[in-house]
Amino acid sequence: MSLRRYVCVCATVALLVGAPGTAFAQPAPPPEPPQYQAIPPQIPQAIDAAIPPPPPDADTSMPIVDAARLDPQIARLRASVLPSPTGDSFFDIWPSNLGTLTPGDIITERDVTAAAAILVTAPVTRIRQVKFRTDDVGGNPMIGTATLIEPTTPWRGGGPRPILVNNLPIDSLGEACTPSYSLAHGFNIATNPTDLLPPTTQLAAANGYAVLIPDHEGPRMAYAEPVVAAHVVLDSIRAVARVEPALYGKSRVAMSGYSGGAIATAGAAKLVATYAPELQPRLVGVAIGGVPADFHMLIGSMNANLATGLLHAATLGVARERTEMLPMMNNAARWLASSPLKNGCTIPLAAMGGTFMPMQLMANDPDPFHSPVAEHVFAATKLADKKVGTPIYIYNGAQEFWVPAAGARNLYNEQCALGANAAYREVLGEHGIAALTGLPEALTWLDQRLHGQPAPNECG
Repeated sequence: MSLRRYVCVCATVALLVGAPGTAFAQPAPPPEPPQYQAIPPQIPQAIDAAIPPPPPDADTSMPIVDAARLDPQIARLRASVLPSPTGDSFFDIWPSNLGTLTPGDIITERDVTAAAAILVTAPVTRIRQVKFRTDDVGGNPMIGTATLIEPTTPWRGGGPRPILVNNLPIDSLGEACTPSYSLAHGFNIATNPTDLLPPTTQLAAANGYAVLIPDHEGPRMAYAEPVVAAHVVLDSIRAVARVEPALYGKSRVAMSGYSGGAIATAGAAKLVATYAPELQPRLVGVAIGGVPADFHMLIGSMNANLATGLLHAATLGVARERTEMLPMMNNAARWLASSPLKNGCTIPLAAMGGTFMPMQLMANDPDPFHSPVAEHVFAATKLADKKVGTPIYIYNGAQEFWVPAAGARNLYNEQCALGANAAYREVLGEHGIAALTGLPEALTWLDQRLHGQPAPNECG
């Protein structure tokens, strides 16, 4: 052995073994991608010097139920960035007695079978919508809406007809972009293609399940906010049970969600034990795919590239509920957030990725991702200390680049460490393809749960 090789071997052994009585050397963490980096402070100063603030006009009819705790300027800013009314009172009107109701209490319901059956493209007996009381991120009362699809196919399993909660990836900022609005008004320019594909609703109806589709972003369209989504989803299950207690008061419930819908599904699974504990015995399993489980990680994969339009939209969606983010918006961001873009649906918001606009140019803080507000929001939306209250099946595209599989693996490991019953799969494809390649096994897993088969725990 040459002297050079001997020295290299000895150095390697020393690094691996370490000196007696010392800990192993830890590798340095990898540097953050450039998408996280601060910009010179002169840039946000120049943007606000060149662009005046927008007028504090608002065209929302939504009550700001927690306005008393907000600075008046922030309350006006919040009102200006909320979605515009749809023109349909079912979605626009908040009852005056909302505060006297309990979460899940019915406000009103309506039959939309005539308009919705064509979009569902599966034999149905009835499609109806429920409007109910739910809670925002601060526990204040607000309205929630959801659509219940009852198929013609009979349920051939044991017990009452089960419910599959299909949390669609709404990924939008306008109230007309919700699945319930499209189901009530028919296919229109605001209908998201992910309302129809992949065909989760149709396959569930063919199996004899009732399908519940919550508008899980809530009335403020808090895109990507998991706590609000969890409240809406869980209260929609409560509401259906109160509409039809004999049919849906004790039936098994499973949940499915991909991408933005996975945020809602995972949030509901993590909060069911504390927010709706009476539902936990009925919740037999959840399947989530392409889940944006860690917003801090998504900055590195979505900022300043073709995904940046949806990242900006999600940031505004979260800020609609977490108002501590609003003061960080510079004047350019305030103009955009109060423009017609605040009512944008998935396709136009995704198209905004063609600007490649870095998030740093929308903030008055030159280092927004390392600010105390950002660190708080990253932690609050991750819900890392919450154990799911039901078995969970997680899948992600192995070739995924927008929502990296590392985030899904970390979620699986997190839940195993908390003692959850979990399973994880990596499937072929990036985000769009994996939505199709991962669906068959996910639906098979859910079907087994709804037929009463216990979920095998793959942790460890």
